[in-house]
Amino acid sequence: MRARLLAEARTPWRGLRRGLWLALFASAGVGLATMLMRGASGESVPSSDWLIQVVAVGVCGSLLWFDRQRLPVE
Repeated sequence: MRARLLAEARTPWRGLRRGLWLALFASAGVGLATMLMRGASGESVPSSDWLIQVVAVGVCGSLLWFDRQRLPVE
């Protein structure tokens, strides 16, 4: 129990943060997939919209990556 409390003290709200990062990543992924489908259908998609979606996927993916569970170094 003590180890679990110490881990929570080092990384507070980890589960809530991970859920938020995952939801934002999924939202950005859906937006990017929608833009890909629009582009594939022949509709014009502005390059600034592409850039925004790619950056959003990259930022949310990196938030997930940096907030991952790391193994303790012994």
